[in-house]
Amino acid sequence: MLKGIPAIISPELLKILDEMGHGDDLVIGDSNFPAASNAKRLVRADGHGVPELLDAILSLFPLDTFVEKPVSLMQVVKGDPTVPEIQERIRQVVRNHDPRGDQAVTSIERFEFYERARQAYAIVATTEPAAYGCLIIKKGVIH
Repeated sequence: MLKGIPAIISPELLKILDEMGHGDDLVIGDSNFPAASNAKRLVRADGHGVPELLDAILSLFPLDTFVEKPVSLMQVVKGDPTVPEIQERIRQVVRNHDPRGDQAVTSIERFEFYERARQAYAIVATTEPAAYGCLIIKKGVIH
């Protein structure tokens, strides 16, 4: 047991977060994201949603301040009528942890997102049911 570590952060995820270096990317995928087929390192976070897990991660994980947009959301595919309300919840979590708020967040096209995910240090697979609940965060440095 450790003090100050959110209970939602598994030992495996804590190890991954600690191993990551400045500029490394971490993907947090929703239940539809092809995590296992794209991950160099896969961490399961079954039973957890993306906003709650992101909140816990950002309590430990500095976002990169050397890039303008360290948080990348997946854009809605053209023609898809889905309104990704979860993305506002994700943005709120970012606002709670980073003084840049919405300025730290961008959206990228689905296949570009997949390509970046394949290059990421690790992918965390959640059971988040909301569509377009995937994001990539870039690790910064502790000052």
